[in-house]
Amino acid sequence: MVVGIGLGVLAAIGYGLSSVMQTMGARQATAEADGSNALTTTSGHPTLKSTIAAALTGVFVLGAIMDVLGFAAGAGAARMLPLFLSQTIVAGNLVVTAVLGTTVLGIHLHTRDWAAIGLVLLALCMLGTAAHAGGTTHVSLPFRTGLLIATVGVVAISLLTVRRLGKGGSVAAGAAAGVLFGAIAIAVRVLDGVSPFSLSHLIVDPAAWTIAIAGAFGFYLHTVALQLGAVNGSTAAMVVGETALPGIVGVVLLGDSTVAGREWLGVTGFGLAVVGAVLVALFGSGEAQRSAEQNEVHLPPVALHKPHVLPQRSEHDADSHRDVGHVATGPRSFVDSDC
Repeated sequence: MVVGIGLGVLAAIGYGLSSVMQTMGARQATAEADGSNALTTTSGHPTLKSTIAAALTGVFVLGAIMDVLGFAAGAGAARMLPLFLSQTIVAGNLVVTAVLGTTVLGIHLHTRDWAAIGLVLLALCMLGTAAHAGGTTHVSLPFRTGLLIATVGVVAISLLTVRRLGKGGSVAAGAAAGVLFGAIAIAVRVLDGVSPFSLSHLIVDPAAWTIAIAGAFGFYLHTVALQLGAVNGSTAAMVVGETALPGIVGVVLLGDSTVAGREWLGVTGFGLAVVGAVLVALFGSGEAQRSAEQNEVHLPPVALHKPHVLPQRSEHDADSHRDVGHVATGPRSFVDSDC
């Protein structure tokens, strides 16, 4: 249990660093586009070209390395701990993202944001106290095949949905990425050929293909979410997806459980963790739109509208947006609207 918890903490740190660094890379690529509208579709959705440009920036590559390290640590935690505990510990990357976001990205967090983050941390303590050793790591072939089919279905629906939502799809893209990362946690837990190690079993195992597909498209959707803005909102939505789904599957289908007599503590802690992440997602869901509007008003329009077309904002709109922090990016600056 102790080793598994330690790996979960390392995964949280790695993923948190990754989120901030990849956000910097995405915004750097947008700024370097110099107002080109070739990086978006007519709906405002980032094109594949813009996503590749973001992924090729140096800081984004470093973030990707942190992702790999976080994945390795998280995989170990998923094999050793109940999924409702391992995935919730990994959800602590939200705290790392938020704290670094205030210093590196210029995002202003209000009291309600910190309260929601504190709720997640409290829930982690409750879960750690209630959790029992993890359940089974061996399941039937039909289970692993069904997981693969479900993953492909989630990928198809997510891509269509995020494309339809356009520039307002940051939180949706984050949630979709979270569901896919949750599928990875389940697949890692039940992966055949790990112990004892057998490469021939790994190659043909549907769980291994689930990891590959969910990892690739989860990474893509996470990148799109960061390009669209709402760093904390999209990250929190991602946390919900990667926590709730595997946690439920682990209890219902994989035999994960709590210490006898502490079931209420485990259920309460898990519920508070999800609620805390949802609250942060709700508080940050408008960040993408406000950040986009700030860019359009003060800077050359990049990656959202055609050149020379600026939005008209009423005094009422400006007032309604005043109480939530956001980031406006220029070619070499990050600006906090509350400064």
